[in-house]
Amino acid sequence: MNRSEFILATAVILFVAFCLGWFASWLVNRFTRVTQADIGELERMAQSLHEAEETRDQAITYLQQREAEMTNQLSQTEAELRAAMDGLREARREAEELRSYIERKNV
Repeated sequence: MNRSEFILATAVILFVAFCLGWFASWLVNRFTRVTQADIGELERMAQSLHEAEETRDQAITYLQQREAEMTNQLSQTEAELRAAMDGLREARREAEELRSYIERKNV
């Protein structure tokens, strides 16, 4: 094998390797290509996710407001209960004083 044949054989081998690489690249590209339907589906999924996140955020905001209202209402109810208990305690004390006063007068 002389020098010219060696160069020609090397060139043919490199050309065949290039063609096989290009063909393999084309096949990979062909099978992994994203279609318009896939892009449309991804768009719909992204929109649905966005809407779900907005709904979740609204629900969290509503629950936080509701919790604040309920906490406020509970505080008011507890304050009213304390006032009522204080009033009842005062009324019992006055009733006891009146009973002892009546017993002292009747004796």
